[in-house]
Amino acid sequence: MIDPQRRRLRDRFAAVPAELSVAAVGAEASPVPAGEWGPGEVVRHLIAVEEIVWQARLRQLASVARPSWPWIEPEPWSGAPGATLGDVLAIFRDRRAETVALLDELDADGWARTGIHATWGEVDVADLVRRAIEHDEEHVAGLRAASVHGGR
Repeated sequence: MIDPQRRRLRDRFAAVPAELSVAAVGAEASPVPAGEWGPGEVVRHLIAVEEIVWQARLRQLASVARPSWPWIEPEPWSGAPGATLGDVLAIFRDRRAETVALLDELDADGWARTGIHATWGEVDVADLVRRAIEHDEEHVAGLRAASVHGGR
């Protein structure tokens, strides 16, 4: 059984797709300043981060003793060209559900496993999940601001 603090962290992490969907749809009609990402690109970036960063690192923690990771900031996911915003939101929701399933497979020892990040130093699973949430929240906040102000 997962402890209450980890459960709250896991549930917060699992709630992001719904918040992202509302923010992205709300910002869809807003103009996108030159050089910035629109809602579709933001969601595609989060898909790439989910696959390349969070899922990959959780899998490494499950199979490698103290893996090392560089700083990575992936470009938007390039799959499903021509997909609508709704399509990429569904893809992100599915990818996040896969990541949540990885978390759900962990016991207390699994949550305690650590890796070494080039910038953050030693991190455990909870640290990774907190970083993921912070990253998600930054992008959701940007989309909300675009929706409220009609642009970034």
